Amino acid sequence: MQHTWSRHLRYTLAGLTGSTLAGLYLGYPAYGFTAGLVFYLVWTLHQTRRLAQWLADPETADAPPQSLGIWGDVFENLHKLNQSYQQTWSQLRARIGRIQESTNAMHDGVILTDAQGAMEWWNDSAGHLLGFRRNTDLGQYIYNLIRTPSFKAYFDTKNYHDPLELYSPAKPHIRLQVQISLFGDDDRLIVAKDVTRLHQLEQMRQDFVSNVSHEMRTPLTVISGYLETLVDNADDLPAKWRRAINTMASQAFRMESLVTDLILLSRIETGDQALSDAPTDVNRLVQQICQDARTLSGESHHEITFDAAGRYLLNGDENQLRSAFSNLVFNAVKYTPAQGRITVSWVTDSNGASLSVKDTGAGIDQVHIPRLTERFYRADPSRHKDTGGTGLGLAIVKHVLINHDGSLEILSKPGKGSEFICHFPAERLAVETAR
Repeated sequence: MQHTWSRHLRYTLAGLTGSTLAGLYLGYPAYGFTAGLVFYLVWTLHQTRRLAQWLADPETADAPPQSLGIWGDVFENLHKLNQSYQQTWSQLRARIGRIQESTNAMHDGVILTDAQGAMEWWNDSAGHLLGFRRNTDLGQYIYNLIRTPSFKAYFDTKNYHDPLELYSPAKPHIRLQVQISLFGDDDRLIVAKDVTRLHQLEQMRQDFVSNVSHEMRTPLTVISGYLETLVDNADDLPAKWRRAINTMASQAFRMESLVTDLILLSRIETGDQALSDAPTDVNRLVQQICQDARTLSGESHHEITFDAAGRYLLNGDENQLRSAFSNLVFNAVKYTPAQGRITVSWVTDSNGASLSVKDTGAGIDQVHIPRLTERFYRADPSRHKDTGGTGLGLAIVKHVLINHDGSLEILSKPGKGSEFICHFPAERLAVETAR
C-alpha cells in the first residue's frame, strides 16, 4: 500500500507539473497549475461518488468499479475485504444454524435471556415444555411467562448451584427441573428438563416405603409383644431357648425402630404431617434431649454439656425439631467412646440461629461427608451392629431442616471428632414474650 501511495503521489505531481509547464508555454503558469489541480479534484470527487454508489448498492457489491491509480487499488482492496467478510459471515451463519439445529434436536428446553430476563432465543423443546410462542413472546420477560413466585426468586438470586423444580405453566402435568447459568454481562442460559418420570418414580418409591412400613408395623407390634412376654417369663423356659428369644426380641426392637423411622421420614418428606409454625423454645427442648442423652449414655459416662446464647425462639414444628436434634445428640452418644465429651450449643442473634453438636469420637473421612444424609448410607458399615442405628437419622435431620428453611453443615476429621451444625435463617426467629 505504501508503494501504491508513492506511485500515486508521483503521478499526481507529474500531472500538476505537466499542467504548469503547459500554462508556462502559453504564458499563464498559474492558470495551468490551477487547471491541473481542479481536474484532479474533480476526478477525485468523481471516484468518491462511484465509491459511495458502489457501497450503497448491495446488488453491485460483487462487481467493484474499474479505475486507475490509488482509486483502483482502493476499489480492489475493498472488494477483497468485502469478499472475506461475506465468507466469514457465511461461515458464522452456518455454525450458528448448526448450533440451533443441534439445540433444537435436544429434548431439554434451552432459553437465552439478557440480564433483565428478556427472552432472546429458545429451542423447540422449550416451546413445547413451557408453551412459548415465537410470534408473541420474543423480547418478553421470562418471569412474566413462567408465573411461579419461586422461579422469579430463583432467577433474581444469581445463586444457581442447585436446580429448581416446578410444574410447566403450559402443561401442569409436566414436572420440570430448571437450571440457570450466567454468561456474558449477567445474561442467562436456562435449561428446562422434563423430570416427570423421575418425579413419579420417586413418588412411587415414597408411597411404597410408606405403605410397606405401615403394613409391617402391626405384625411387628404383635411379634414384639409376644416376645416381651416370653422374655419376662424366660426363667420358666428351657435354658437353650433363652438366648434365642432374647436375640429375637432385640432384632424385633431394631425392626420396629427402622419402621418407625421410615414412617417418620415418609411423613416429613411428603408433608402428610401438618407442619406447625409456632414459636419453639429450643433452649428448653435441647435441655430435655441432653438429659435423655445422659440416660442413654449410662455406664459410658459421657460428659454432655449444653450452652445457650441469645434470647430468640425458633418458629417451627416442635415434634420435627425434636426428632432432628435428638438424632444428632443421640448419634454423638453412640459414636463417641466411653468417657468422651459431647458439647451442644444453641446460639441466636439477629443474623440467624445455629445448633451445634460436637463430639470427641473417631471422626469421619471427608469422602463420606457429602453422602451422610442419604438414606441407609454408612461411613463405616462394620459399626452397624455396634450402634444399632437404622441409617435414617441424618436423612430425617436433612428433611426437617429443609422444612424449616435451614441447612446442615458437617465438620469432621478422622481422629479429631465431628461437629454437626444446624443453621436457621433470621426469618425463622421470634422474640420471646414475657409471660
